[in-house]
Amino acid sequence: MNQISELFGSMVFNDREMQARLPKETYEAVRRTVEEGKSLDSAVAKTVATAMKDWAVENGATHFTHWFQPMTGITAEKHDSFIAPKGDGVIMEFSGKELLKGESDASSFPSGGLRTTFEARGYTAWDPTSYAFIKDNTLCIPTAFYAYNGECLDKKTPLLRSMEAINRQAKRILRLFGDTETKRVTPTVGAEQEYFLIDKEMFQKRRDLVFTGRTLFGAKPPKGQEMDDHYFGTIKPRVLAFMKDLDRELWKLGVLAKTEHNEAAPSQHELAPVFTSVNTATDHNQLTMEMMKKVAEKHGMVCLLHEKPFRGVNGSGKHNNWSLSTSGGENLLNPGKAPQDNKRFLLFLAAIIKAVDEYQDLLRLSVATAGNDHRLGAAEAPPAILSIFLGDELTGVLDAMEAGKAYDEQEKEMMAVGVRVLPEFAKDTTDRNRTSPLAFTGNKFEFRMVGSSASIAEANIILNTIVADALSVFADTLEESKHFESDVDELIRTTYAAHKRIVFNGDNYAAEWENEAAVRGLLNLRTTPEALPYLVSEKNLHLFERHHIFTKDELLSRYEIQTEEYCKTLHIEALTMLEMTNRTILPAIEAYAKVVAENFEARKRVSKGGQGTKLLLENLYGVIDTLYAKSADLSELLAEAEKMGSGQKAAVFYKDFVCRAMDEIRLAADRGETLTGGDFWPFPTYAQMLF
Repeated sequence: MNQISELFGSMVFNDREMQARLPKETYEAVRRTVEEGKSLDSAVAKTVATAMKDWAVENGATHFTHWFQPMTGITAEKHDSFIAPKGDGVIMEFSGKELLKGESDASSFPSGGLRTTFEARGYTAWDPTSYAFIKDNTLCIPTAFYAYNGECLDKKTPLLRSMEAINRQAKRILRLFGDTETKRVTPTVGAEQEYFLIDKEMFQKRRDLVFTGRTLFGAKPPKGQEMDDHYFGTIKPRVLAFMKDLDRELWKLGVLAKTEHNEAAPSQHELAPVFTSVNTATDHNQLTMEMMKKVAEKHGMVCLLHEKPFRGVNGSGKHNNWSLSTSGGENLLNPGKAPQDNKRFLLFLAAIIKAVDEYQDLLRLSVATAGNDHRLGAAEAPPAILSIFLGDELTGVLDAMEAGKAYDEQEKEMMAVGVRVLPEFAKDTTDRNRTSPLAFTGNKFEFRMVGSSASIAEANIILNTIVADALSVFADTLEESKHFESDVDELIRTTYAAHKRIVFNGDNYAAEWENEAAVRGLLNLRTTPEALPYLVSEKNLHLFERHHIFTKDELLSRYEIQTEEYCKTLHIEALTMLEMTNRTILPAIEAYAKVVAENFEARKRVSKGGQGTKLLLENLYGVIDTLYAKSADLSELLAEAEKMGSGQKAAVFYKDFVCRAMDEIRLAADRGETLTGGDFWPFPTYAQMLF
């Protein structure tokens, strides 16, 4: 066995380890839980816990933790050692009860009012569908997190609920097509992770990066990404060393890190994994972000995961490639060689079109954060308007069905570039569209709106739920059908006719598209505060209750959490901006202005020159006056915002007034940077950090 094969999954209590260490009946009980959703009894858990502990100790673990994903968007863990007293010494113990259930303070995590300070009890419960792993000499057990009264306080619980919902409804459709073998339908995901790497010493000199993850100031350097020379370019040795170390750490944890390259912006890069179940993919993406930061530190760098750490260059996203797979390994979104004849595929496709059109508000909400608002609609990201790219072939098939005509199949064209030594191959029947929010890319949908720092759980909860809802409507209709084949055709045709406004194969960046989208009646929710109220609309509440994803209280709590997070994020950014302006930028510009003024006076004494120096001085004093005035304005606005709290009214106030005031300060400060001598400027510039 080669070195990488031995390394991969070496820190994971995976199927191979379970099969080797568990009694046959225990192993089969665990597999039934994973594959069919069967519950585990305490006797099975006890046996698994003992085997899991033995394996972990053999691999250097001394502690265990229930590893969960609260509404903070990151992971949480509380470590307990395996030791238990025995006589004058200790033994290493881990019980089935400790595996199945843990406790945490549920009042100290965001709960949106579901928990108060005096109501502290919360539980973590083992998720056997996601493998345990060892990190930092600690056995990490993936778990769900919920309150004393059963309300979910995390991102994993609703994700698992949504997986169950789409499994139920997809199997109803498969049974109608005669599939009696499929035991489970699972959403699969591959999440491409974009990120920036900058030097650690420079990072530590930028208080905006330290406190907010993005630069609040920074004049545009002479060269940005306009030469297109960074994308897929030769990877610098320092970065390549980081990537190799990152691969090793992720492979140990069973993360299928596959593709890495330079992205479009200077100092920006991307890592893409192989597809896996959405639950595992979500866990793996959280581990990927954590490991990126840890490994970068070892190489004297800092990994930036903010959606827009540098104004004027590409931001970072996380393209969420979503598909559906059966327990037999069949991809339900694979159209085959003749999609016009693959009615099952076309029915699933119609369900997705219907779902996205009816719930475009929820898909926009699933990516709504203060950070992502800076990125959506810029050149590297789709706009805030939801649409689907299908490509010429699938659009042609559906258009023909709507018109009641036979599809005129496109003949495969061979690529010919005029060089005989290059291989010939069949050209794809459609191009790709990198401006589309949700693009069909052969056998999956690429949801390109997700922000780089976000948990992918949010987007996939929505995708799973809305598609499950459309499939349930289809199943209700077809289960009563007397003429199945013709009724399937009619259902595809009428669904496409009713919802084809959401299909757009053109340039989503074009100004004309925004006007056309408005005519089509599509939503354009440009910012998070515009999108947030849709979360708690009656339509969406009924959707989540219908499929048992969220209760009303759970949904209201998430609305409150997201609103509060938006307000707090902007408040911290504004306070950081004021501190940097008053304590570093203004003193630096004033110090430089003093030197310029002294030089100007000296020149006047010996000659009548110095007009250029006088103009520079006037500009510097203009910047200084503007910064003092705008800082005072921002301080007053923050005081007013604090009185409002952190509800919808406050979120809109931050968007409309605080953000505008921050932009005005930045405009003046960035001008000041271009006027001030380099030795006087108090922190690293864009040019220094990016190049």
